[in-house]
Amino acid sequence: MKLKSFLTVCLTLFIIANIFPAPKFYLRLNQVGYLPGDIKSGVIISENEIPYQKFFIRNSGNGKTVYEGSIIKSKLNYGGFKYGYTFDFSDFRLPGSYFVVIGNEKSFPFKIGVDVFTPVVDSLMVFFRIQRCGPTHPYLHDKCHLQDATKITGFSDSSAYDVTGGWHDAGDYIKFFSTTALTTYMLLFSYQFDKEKFGFDSDNNNVPDILEEARIGLDWLLRSNFNDTFFITQVQDERDHKVGWRMPEDDSLEFDRPGFAGIGKNQIGIFSAVMSLASVIWNERFLDDEFANRCLSAAVQKFSVIDEVVDIDTMPEFYKDKNYLGKLALGAIELYNATGNNDYLNYAVQFGDSAGSDYWWSWGDVNALAHYKLAKVVPRFSGYIKNSLIHFNSVKDSSLFNEPGDYSWGSVISFLGSALQGILYKDLTRSNQFDSLITLQRDYVLGRNPWGVSFITKTGSNYPIKPHHQIAYFYKSGVPGAVVGGPVNISLYKDYNIESSSGKFALFNSSEIVYNDDWDDYLTNEATIFGNATALFLFGWFSNRK
Repeated sequence: MKLKSFLTVCLTLFIIANIFPAPKFYLRLNQVGYLPGDIKSGVIISENEIPYQKFFIRNSGNGKTVYEGSIIKSKLNYGGFKYGYTFDFSDFRLPGSYFVVIGNEKSFPFKIGVDVFTPVVDSLMVFFRIQRCGPTHPYLHDKCHLQDATKITGFSDSSAYDVTGGWHDAGDYIKFFSTTALTTYMLLFSYQFDKEKFGFDSDNNNVPDILEEARIGLDWLLRSNFNDTFFITQVQDERDHKVGWRMPEDDSLEFDRPGFAGIGKNQIGIFSAVMSLASVIWNERFLDDEFANRCLSAAVQKFSVIDEVVDIDTMPEFYKDKNYLGKLALGAIELYNATGNNDYLNYAVQFGDSAGSDYWWSWGDVNALAHYKLAKVVPRFSGYIKNSLIHFNSVKDSSLFNEPGDYSWGSVISFLGSALQGILYKDLTRSNQFDSLITLQRDYVLGRNPWGVSFITKTGSNYPIKPHHQIAYFYKSGVPGAVVGGPVNISLYKDYNIESSSGKFALFNSSEIVYNDDWDDYLTNEATIFGNATALFLFGWFSNRK
């Protein structure tokens, strides 16, 4: 009788399990890892309510449970998933490799330790070498585009002008003055911000790797400093996008790559900033008066003509700027730092106040950099950064995945930029008010997002394998360290006539937000040098390298 009852119970449970299977749900957390003292959290999304109250952390080596905690049902949800949950394990600090288990589901593995972000930094640095153009010792491809530029348009058409070198801007082979200048500035800024964390010298040649890479940008910018009132603002045009997949050394347009002349206050501002900062670093680090003076002279000369040029250069086909005051403020404060001339400080204060908070971060929205440098001299300027951070925090707290702003082109970079601003404010004030904002954006990029994807190639367990990138297309095993732009509002897809993919991430796209891992998706799956420079600062700050 007991046996019969037992079999009946088993049969009943079997029938129930098949008629009413456990709801399918998805775990989302950082796939790389955490510092021992970090805020550590994850998110669960499900179409149905889940029956579990506990989560368990198990050792990746032996499978033993080392920690358990409570799952919290959230009032927030995402897309078509009606239920959202969070879990926190910030008080678990034991170094090691682990995974989370809830019911029959388990997460991707992650690590806890002091050095978990060093490989991320190394990978991000490699990507810059992949982007190198010209005779600059590139990685994963041969020297390329050795005829840049075959003519100059917009000044007085000429046969040729030497603007070889620099970096390809993104997944294509076009080069841009503004993004090259901003990327170079970010590399120099990172080194100056923390010379230990960003001073690593992998080849022991007494030149930190990050300064070697910055020199690629500096040399190209100096060549692009066409004359007293012009820059070469772009090399190659939209035809680059129509040729198809090819390695850069096999570019059929190699002998038809025009340069375009232009200038605006926006470009003068960032050029003056990067050249002034370079002059300070090369004087201090290398005692190289000749190169430092060349950089500073170029910055001084160009800043002197700000009243003779338009506010914003309209020449570039892409990267059309909307703001210039923050960039002029940055140029002026860096000129002050390099020269001690109070006239530049007065300019910086004037432009910095006029620029105000931009409540965002992108290649065109970098006012926080100017306000940070100004706050070192005039402390009240930290308030502009705080304004943006308060806004980011408010938006973050209204979302299950804690995004600090709306989805647009380059969302991942903008989210990282909000964290970057948190770091700048923390450095100025020693406040921990925005620590959760900083950490949650880092974790979002590494997998704590609706798609459960690390938006950095070859980083984490689940990352883009089909980035919109010419060279990556030929390396099917993947290129390292490319930070893709990430999800966008679906309205952009309609604007650019891109079809939503039916790939493995389609289930997690909502009626408003889309991400696709697809070779042809330049909206959500393309990397840029400025995006990588932003990520490099953030992950370098979290690193433990000395």
